Amino acid sequence: MTNITEQLQKLRLDYSKMKLSEADIDANPIKQFETWMTDAVNAQVNEPNAMVLSTVAHGKPSSRVVLLRGVADKHFKFFTNYHSKKAEHIEHNKNACLNFFWPELERQIRIEGELEKLNEAESDAYFKTRPRDSQIGAWASVQSAELKSREELEEKVIALTKKLEGAEIKRPPYWGGYALNANYIEFWQGRSNRLHDRIAYELKNNEWKKFRLYP
Repeated sequence: MTNITEQLQKLRLDYSKMKLSEADIDANPIKQFETWMTDAVNAQVNEPNAMVLSTVAHGKPSSRVVLLRGVADKHFKFFTNYHSKKAEHIEHNKNACLNFFWPELERQIRIEGELEKLNEAESDAYFKTRPRDSQIGAWASVQSAELKSREELEEKVIALTKKLEGAEIKRPPYWGGYALNANYIEFWQGRSNRLHDRIAYELKNNEWKKFRLYP
């Protein structure tokens, strides 16, 4: 049997679908992000709003996939449990990075910035849009805490479903949103022979500076 290292070294995919030029990219990276997100939705990319959120606390990095739920100005928003490991990391170090990868389009976007909590009104408004079962799940899950068995979680969900039957489900006080306030955004378009296009924007003196990077 071929070992996994040999298999990995043989994997080759040459990117050739599109290119990215300074002439075609918007001067505003938020508008460019919106254009690429629209492209991903139209191309029926699986979970186009799925993004890797990387945080660092106590010198240790940690990454996980979360879902983008809004973009306003340079703020990229997601929601989570404020008692989770990611929230603990954010409490210690607000610097973070988001990463989108859409292999169907051979595209990647990397966004750096600082995280801040959304206000309660915005978190309440989003929570009301969630499916009822997801609302119950937010109450049932002690996110990142040790769980003895799957059955324990399912029993909590059943009990809460019965208890809250017919009632409006309000947002748990320990659940809400964050916004990453971007100060660096990089657009990556795959090209042949690993000579990829990379165009980055950096926020300086409240203005976006655009520049190309070596692949």
